[in-house]
Amino acid sequence: MTTIQPDLRKKKRFERLTDAQLLTIISGTIFVVMYLIAVLSIEEFKKPQVLFDITNYYSYLIIIACALTIVMVGGGINISVGGVICLTCMVCTMFMKDSGIEDPTLLLWATFGVAIAIGAAFGAFQGALISFLEIQPFIITLGGMFLARGLTTILSGGKNVTLPDDNPFAKWMAELEIKIPELGTQRIRKGKVFINPAVLNWVTIIAIAVVVIIYLVMRFTKFGRNTYAIGGNQQSAQMLGINVKQTRFNTYLLSGVLSGLAGFVFMMFNGAGGKTGIGLRFEMDAIAASIIGGTLLSGGVGNVIGSFFGAMILGTLQKIIWFSGLQEAYWQDMANGVMLGIFIVMQSVVLGVRGKGKISLPFAKGKASLEKG
Repeated sequence: MTTIQPDLRKKKRFERLTDAQLLTIISGTIFVVMYLIAVLSIEEFKKPQVLFDITNYYSYLIIIACALTIVMVGGGINISVGGVICLTCMVCTMFMKDSGIEDPTLLLWATFGVAIAIGAAFGAFQGALISFLEIQPFIITLGGMFLARGLTTILSGGKNVTLPDDNPFAKWMAELEIKIPELGTQRIRKGKVFINPAVLNWVTIIAIAVVVIIYLVMRFTKFGRNTYAIGGNQQSAQMLGINVKQTRFNTYLLSGVLSGLAGFVFMMFNGAGGKTGIGLRFEMDAIAASIIGGTLLSGGVGNVIGSFFGAMILGTLQKIIWFSGLQEAYWQDMANGVMLGIFIVMQSVVLGVRGKGKISLPFAKGKASLEKG
């Protein structure tokens, strides 16, 4: 009688969390604990609308954090995302104003196409220079940031561009929200009780959909596996037959597409309008969200779900500072810097100790093989 032996290596693969999974759990736990403490100590946080406000306003940050995570996992960097968002908002606003399309639905999809095309063009151009000419990504994307902002200024003449109040798209965007009366708050006026419903904007749905899709892509596709391999060890990836240049190009292309989408989402939530100052420091916030979410600058480790939690941590921190009466911008900058430093040190300590076998799950047996994702 033949006995079928289980694949012990495959079994051990699931007996221990990967670095990315561990860091994601840590960032998610910190977000939950931070929010619960805020609910218990600050009256405004007891309203569900505060959580919706964070996801609504930071939907663009969630998307570009995913864009940065993809590139950083592959061992690169992209600091042009803020400039691409600025250019996208300006071009899309001018397109809506001068296209002559009166049908709001058709105008929506046409504008969406313009936004994606802008992001894809920047992603492909920068990706080609970085991947095939092997130029440093920091230099190329820095130039991309200046190029995008320069084009924005040239197109607008240095002025802000807005849509007229009677524009059908502007009216349609103002109504683009989901009202949830069950999570609303009561308000008494002249002896009558009114319910202010909690409002969830559609941009939040888009941002969450992006997180889910990119997670599946990075986790279960050949492109995702190749990206992790390249970020972990480029020489080993080449020896395995992975097309390093093409994979790296694809990471920047996808990052550019997501940047264009983030610009479109930012414009939808804030009202159609192009301003030359849009997107300043967005790239720094996206990098911070990715690192707080567990993405390593050295590459090979990262998870877009962690980046989602990173963006939510920054958003929650901003709300805590705001409700505490510290509304000056420098307080937010200082808090973000301290939070980023704490997470970088924490990552170094956790991964350093874990690499020596001192941090593992109770049910882990033996030394598990390294899996990144």
